[in-house]
Amino acid sequence: MRGSDFAELRAFASVAEHGSFRSAAAQLGMSASALSQTIRNLEERLGVRLLNRTTRSVGLSEAGARLLARMIPAIADLDAAVAEVTDQRNAPAGRLRINATRVAAMHHLAPMIGPFAMAYPDIVLDITLDERLVDIVTGGFDAGVRLGERLDKDMIAVRVGGDVRMMVVAAPAYIARAGTPETPSDLRGHRCLNYRWPTSGGLYRWEFERGAQKLDIAVEGPLVTDEPELGLRAALDGAGIAYLFEHQVDEHVAAGRLVHLLADWSPPFPGFYLYYPSRRQMIRPLRAFIDFLGTARPYHF
Repeated sequence: MRGSDFAELRAFASVAEHGSFRSAAAQLGMSASALSQTIRNLEERLGVRLLNRTTRSVGLSEAGARLLARMIPAIADLDAAVAEVTDQRNAPAGRLRINATRVAAMHHLAPMIGPFAMAYPDIVLDITLDERLVDIVTGGFDAGVRLGERLDKDMIAVRVGGDVRMMVVAAPAYIARAGTPETPSDLRGHRCLNYRWPTSGGLYRWEFERGAQKLDIAVEGPLVTDEPELGLRAALDGAGIAYLFEHQVDEHVAAGRLVHLLADWSPPFPGFYLYYPSRRQMIRPLRAFIDFLGTARPYHF
């Protein structure tokens, strides 16, 4: 394979990953027009269309999907080979690709980026935010960050932060107008701010636990969104009751802008984990990042 062939395939994989010529071009350090021409050259050389383009989106053709599925493991092996060569250097270096939810990235990863960059100046953190539970191997990622309860059994995972807690909250104005729910079942009579799962499009059923009792409640109200910040804003404005992570609302509860409801029904639970495939040799940037987390030992799922 010529070097130009590999460059074209890398370019194709990047466009497929991002679903956008502009985003892929930014990652590859080239112009969108040059990237588009690179893909056209590849398609002409192979004699098949790999990408379906419209004015608004870029998607894989059937041939493109088959090619990408075969390419991903090969690219991962090449990255590992390059990493092994890089490992001969004194300090860890290279790119660490992490897929994380927005909540995990903003609350857990963001505070570490500056200190980690100072400690490991030759490592590039390449963090993609995605609410879907993606296949990190197929997606070309070295690791992911998700809630422990959502991880596959063949992953190795290390804790990122401590336990987390969900909180039912509402503005004082809403409580004055609609009253206070005394039990989770009372929520069915209130205006609640719904969260939609990005993966399935279904609505999240609010989960509660007190002692041996476990409930999940389907709620209704004036808002459905897959962006928690919109739910928080609506709750602050008195539109209804929200169910959010403690770290998203604790400042507002402390200031009296929100009231914590049903506190005894939402105990803490194990939070977020950095996870990676157990069957793949660990690259040095990932090893350095795990060491930086200060985790005692990995958990096997």
